[in-house]
Amino acid sequence: MKIKNIIYRLPILLLALISSCTDLDVDIKSQYTTFPDSEIAAEAKTADVYFAMRGPLGRSYHHAQTLSSDEAVGLSLSGDYYDNGAYAHIALHSWTPDDGVIGFFEDLTSGITKCNKAIIELGGEESPVTASVRAVRAYYLWVLMENYGDVPILNRLLEENEAIDRSPRAEVAKYIESELLEVLEHLPTNVDASTYGKPTRYMAEALLAKLYLNWAVYTSADVATYTPSMNNEKLNDVVAMCDAIITSGKFDLSDPYLPKFYPENGPHIKDFIYVMPFDRQSQQGMTYARFWTHRSANNVFYGVDLPNSVGGNFAYNPEFTDKFSLEGDERNETILRGPLYVRDPSTYKATTTPWVVSGQHVTLTREIELLDYPTLDVGNDLKGRSQGYRSIKFYMDLKTTKDQSRNQSNDVPIFRYADVLLMKAEAILRGANATLGDTPTSLMNQIRSYVHAPLITGSPTLDDLLDERAREFVDESWRRNDLIRFGKFEDDWGFKHVVNPNAKTQKFRRIFPIPTYVLNTNTNWRQNNGY
Repeated sequence: MKIKNIIYRLPILLLALISSCTDLDVDIKSQYTTFPDSEIAAEAKTADVYFAMRGPLGRSYHHAQTLSSDEAVGLSLSGDYYDNGAYAHIALHSWTPDDGVIGFFEDLTSGITKCNKAIIELGGEESPVTASVRAVRAYYLWVLMENYGDVPILNRLLEENEAIDRSPRAEVAKYIESELLEVLEHLPTNVDASTYGKPTRYMAEALLAKLYLNWAVYTSADVATYTPSMNNEKLNDVVAMCDAIITSGKFDLSDPYLPKFYPENGPHIKDFIYVMPFDRQSQQGMTYARFWTHRSANNVFYGVDLPNSVGGNFAYNPEFTDKFSLEGDERNETILRGPLYVRDPSTYKATTTPWVVSGQHVTLTREIELLDYPTLDVGNDLKGRSQGYRSIKFYMDLKTTKDQSRNQSNDVPIFRYADVLLMKAEAILRGANATLGDTPTSLMNQIRSYVHAPLITGSPTLDDLLDERAREFVDESWRRNDLIRFGKFEDDWGFKHVVNPNAKTQKFRRIFPIPTYVLNTNTNWRQNNGY
């Protein structure tokens, strides 16, 4: 799909793209006579540009990536949490432009506009102090392109009546590449509390590796015609970016798996390359446990009574949980299954005390029995509430107060060192040259070793690697991206082919529709194909 000759008028831009920024028509040449170039000045000017993904990553973006994949399903409890089909539609691959789960377009364009303003105020793109802002702008643009396909390359503040097109996805990918390569040498290389949650050289290299790994997807003339057999000319570049991170010596897998995702995680985690910080009081928006926690579990289950109720409407697809069966694998413990026991609030581990509700020992079932298929209704009794296995990877923040609602302090990783290792392994499996003595087996065994899973003894296949990614990055918003790259996004899982058999052939759903609220204010835009 190519959309040409779209005009953004100033009122449209104000409404659709930058609800939080209204000075696009400023004469930028007269705004400053000298530009602030000190570290303190730059910090002040960029204080709010790095966190535009906090809201989407905390909820809508995370839900869109997770529920559209084979990981999980969004159930309703006798209509409760049906929310006009928001969770059912995404799980059944029947989402529409009106569904809020895919409505994070404006969050990103607003973030990009803030970046553009900060770049101007810091002296323009020629100034080295704007490198980090340009890097995070590239990341926001990548999120837009990854999810919506053709998007405008908003790399400046627009003049009144200035024309701008939605650029073809391939052009956007190439622009992101050029931006990141241009700023690479100017980005911070220190990895500590001062750069935590902000772009560094290694964040840019990880984003480039992810961009290159999906290059054939992004540069395909039509996303619906992409197949994994298509040539990817950037595979050796994937390896080069991964090697740059590996040889930096700044990251490792020394941290145990489960605590990396607890509410107490932070800059001390050596696996984290780029992270979105959350805090239950001051940096709110992360509420993963609200949706995964059993609906009755605000009482007793966590060893304390929670001050707010929980949703309990997310459950794993049964087939997906079967991947978590490697003997001794610590990642198995991220999934709650079978009979439940009261958790120890200090260790987060299960005690030997059965968790009893209404005189019954609560037991989660692998299979999910629906009362109504189109709404994915399981009922709101104890049986319905106990349908499906659940995630405790991003463990409930037990210190949250009633005023803080269900907000958690678990920081959410975006790029991890473990991902770098598996991206390199995948690139080699797909034909890239091996380097540093690494092989797909040795790279995957670094992952297996630190989680105490059995080591791989033969040569892994691409399917083996995809399963390893499922175990390692479950609930981290990567599964949709992986399934599309592997050509498996239309495969049969859960209930989607029972309720929506057309999902098997609707390859246009590899990108989301432009949300209706965006089209309503940009009337010259045409909806993505198929919607």
